[in-house]
Amino acid sequence: MRIVVTGASGNVGTALLRTLDGEEVVGLARRPPANPLVRWVAADLGTTSASVLQEVFADADAVVHLAWAISPAADDPPMTRTNEVGTKAVLDAVAATGVPRLVVASSIAAYQPAPRWTPIGEDWAIGGIAASAYSQSKVRLERQLDEFAAANPSVALARLRPCGIAQREAAGEFARWLFSPLLPLGVLGRVPLPLWSGLRLQLVHADDVAEAIRLVLAREATGAFNLASPEVLDAPRLAELIGGFRVPVPRSVLQQAARLSWLGGLQPLHPGWLALADQAPLADISRARDVLAWEPRHSSAETLRELLDGWAERAGNANPPLAPPPSGMRSRLTGLRFGRPIRQG
Repeated sequence: MRIVVTGASGNVGTALLRTLDGEEVVGLARRPPANPLVRWVAADLGTTSASVLQEVFADADAVVHLAWAISPAADDPPMTRTNEVGTKAVLDAVAATGVPRLVVASSIAAYQPAPRWTPIGEDWAIGGIAASAYSQSKVRLERQLDEFAAANPSVALARLRPCGIAQREAAGEFARWLFSPLLPLGVLGRVPLPLWSGLRLQLVHADDVAEAIRLVLAREATGAFNLASPEVLDAPRLAELIGGFRVPVPRSVLQQAARLSWLGGLQPLHPGWLALADQAPLADISRARDVLAWEPRHSSAETLRELLDGWAERAGNANPPLAPPPSGMRSRLTGLRFGRPIRQG
């Protein structure tokens, strides 16, 4: 197959390239890495001309759309340019060139809140979490896909709705998303963990998501698929895995502290991410099991341990999105923006 992958240098993209070894893959990325096994095309989807995308998509057997601005730095392109404008450009190019198969990475975050401990299936209502910009952007993606499917019934469309996706090589990326530059990663496991009661976390390994995409393509599957490890980590279990000791703190207090420190440029985590972590539903993966014969090989705990090991070892790779976290105090402090947010909200 000739497969075009947008966002091929990111967390899921790198795992997918490993999984699709042997296929003809064209990778699109804003900052292409050096990888001789893949034909790379430098493309900012929000600004690349339609003719360039159509030339790349011509004669493709499938397009896998993974490009997404999850937590961009303040100086990166605006999220809407990458996510909404970029997705429209991809969908328009797929329609114009007659690509027969399209796989798009959505998210469990697109669903409306559900009963806290009840996993939901793909028929749960789309609506998102009001306080989360990421969640609302995935809702808009789902609406774009609905409109595309109605206008292009001949395109076999599959949409994946994973929970949080991690792997060892994404340690640097997650560190830049989650932690203040003032916090040395070496103190993790030795400091108090402010976690609220009722916190739940499902994770899925990037390699497991990549395998699901491979199965979708191989089985010519369509429709929506939740992807997650069935294991749910609560606050005590998270504290056990990370180390240190848990300090129960109301989420409202954490959100206010996050808002003030985010606005002040002391740490990158917008408070909307805490709302998403609290309200995003748990995923039932029965459809992926039944239709794709997909089963995650990594539990939530194993995926988290791999990420923790990546932080301890300052893991990463040569792809710019997955560069290792900075090691010295001077390099870490360059990420501060006193009085201005480090990351877009």
